[in-house]
Amino acid sequence: MDNLSGISVFVQVAETRSFVAAGRQLGVSSSAIGKSIARLEQRLGVRLFHRTTRSINLTAEGTLFLGRCQRVLDELQAAELELSSSSSEPRGKLRVSLPLAGQFLFSLLSGFARRYPEIHLELDFTDRLVDVVEEGFDAVVRTGALDDSRLVARRLGAFRFVLVGAPGYFQAHGLPASASALAEHDCLLYRVPSTGKLERWPLPEQAGNGPQNLRAAMVCNNIDMLVNAALAGRGIACLPEFAVKAALQSGELQAVLTEEVTRTLHFSVLWPPSRFIAPKLRCFVDFISLHL
Repeated sequence: MDNLSGISVFVQVAETRSFVAAGRQLGVSSSAIGKSIARLEQRLGVRLFHRTTRSINLTAEGTLFLGRCQRVLDELQAAELELSSSSSEPRGKLRVSLPLAGQFLFSLLSGFARRYPEIHLELDFTDRLVDVVEEGFDAVVRTGALDDSRLVARRLGAFRFVLVGAPGYFQAHGLPASASALAEHDCLLYRVPSTGKLERWPLPEQAGNGPQNLRAAMVCNNIDMLVNAALAGRGIACLPEFAVKAALQSGELQAVLTEEVTRTLHFSVLWPPSRFIAPKLRCFVDFISLHL
């Protein structure tokens, strides 16, 4: 069992290239990870990693050993999943990262929790682009382009953007007749957390209205704050339709220039690749895919 533990630690370090990240996923300190690798190298009589203060890379022997170890762990995982699949209900903790605007999924997630009471959801709402593998998430829901080739993805659906403001704001400042007229209005802009750049409003290019050309009454990196600012009459915001659907239906917000807003984004669920997907994860992916 000690040998198996050492192999698991080795594979985790090889995949994350970090003692700290491997320790975080395995729930131990980085020093404990280092000692485990040292013991394994001593037992095998070879060096598995080239280690510097800035990087950790596999040696030729380490690369060869990694392939064998991954096959061993895959077989163990397959055996465990065969046993767990035979139980009456999927179970265990399921860590999922969602964007802050993903709160529209709350009722769906509540339905999932009722359907699978033995699966304990741990939800992390953030606009930060999390590292699914390094931070130990089972799955993540993302919008827009998918640029992490390490992950398996399933597209869930699409949503469009709308320009909205409070009726009181439009009574005071008038309705914009065209995209170019937005330069005369107070605009509530979104700064993308992962890049630090202002998000471009999805307007016709000929109108020349990127965020840099709009009059910024407020800039923030939180969609809920933009919704609240629009409700308070602070100006016009460009927001996902699902984030303001209830406010539009109640009349608290009013959409403008709907024919000129051209942007539609997809959202997807992603998870780390594996020959065998855990029953709890399979249930989650299938459930949200079906109900969205």
